[in-house]
Amino acid sequence: MPTSHGAEFRELIEADGVLVMPGAHDPMTAKAIERAGFDAVYMTGYGTSLSRAGVPDAGLITMSEMVANANAVQEAVDVPVLGDADNGYGNATNVVRTIREYVKTGAAGCHIEDQTFPKRCGHTKGRQVISREEAVGKVRAAADARDERNEAFVVVARTDARGAVGGDLDEAIERANAFLDAGADVAFVEGPTDEAEVERIGEEVDGPLLYNLAGISPQLDADALEGYGFDLVIYPSLGMQTTIAAVYKRAVQYREEGAAAFAEMEAEMEALPFDFHEFAGFPEVVAQEEAYLPEAEMEKYEGTLGADVQED
Repeated sequence: MPTSHGAEFRELIEADGVLVMPGAHDPMTAKAIERAGFDAVYMTGYGTSLSRAGVPDAGLITMSEMVANANAVQEAVDVPVLGDADNGYGNATNVVRTIREYVKTGAAGCHIEDQTFPKRCGHTKGRQVISREEAVGKVRAAADARDERNEAFVVVARTDARGAVGGDLDEAIERANAFLDAGADVAFVEGPTDEAEVERIGEEVDGPLLYNLAGISPQLDADALEGYGFDLVIYPSLGMQTTIAAVYKRAVQYREEGAAAFAEMEAEMEALPFDFHEFAGFPEVVAQEEAYLPEAEMEKYEGTLGADVQED
C-alpha cells in the first residue's frame, strides 16, 4: 500500500492510461474535483496567483504563498496533489529550499521550470529561459533535495524553450531529456502548437511525460495523448475559469433580478449528488464534538433553527 501521496502518485503515473488532473486554485475547488471522481488534483499556479493575490501569473506571487496553498489544498483532499513551483524562485540554491518546503506540505510533487525571473504564464508572450546548463543544475538540485527529504516526492521538470524568445522545439526536447537524465521523474514540454509537435515530443522524449491542456496547445482528449506517449494531463484552468464565469454570471443575475438569482442557485445546489454542508465537512465537526465535548454540550442542537448538519 502507498505510504505517502508521492508513492500513490507514482503508482498512478505508472498505471495504464493517462492520469487526468483538473486544476484547482484552492481547497474548495480541489474538494469538488475529488468528488467528481478524479484520482489526482493539479494545483494551478495561475489560479493560486489570481485567487490569493488578485494578480496574473507573472512572477508576482512568492514561494511561501504557493507552498501555503499547496499545503491547504492537499490537506483538503485524500487524492495526490501536484503543485506548481514556478521557476523555483531563484537559482539552484533557491530550488533546494523550494523542494524542501513543498515536501513539508505532504503534496505528491511539484514542477519547476526553466524560465528566467520574473516568470510568466506558459501560454503568454514574452517568456525567456535560462541556459540549458543552468536549468539542468536546477533540476539536479531539485532531485537531490527530493532524495534527501522524501524519495517518493515527484519532481516534474518543465521547459518553456518552445515558446520563449527564439523558441525551438528541438531545444525543448533536448532539455526535457537532459532534465530526466538529471533526476527528474517526469518531463513537461510546455506549449506545443499542433499535433505534429505533440507527436514529436511523445516520440523523442525518453521518459514519463506531462501534457498541459491550456492556451496555445491543441485540445486533445486523454485517449489521443496516450496514443502519443503521454502519461499525465493537467487542465489548469478548469477550477479557476469555471469559478470566474459562474460568479460573474450569478452576480449579474442578482444585480438584475434580485432574490430570484438565489433561488435558482439553491436549486442548482440541491441537484448536486451531495449536500452543501456535508461537502464542507460539518458532519465530521459534529462527530468530533460528540467524541470529545461534554454530553451536555450536544444539547445545543435541540430546539434550534437552521440546517441539520449532523449525519443521518
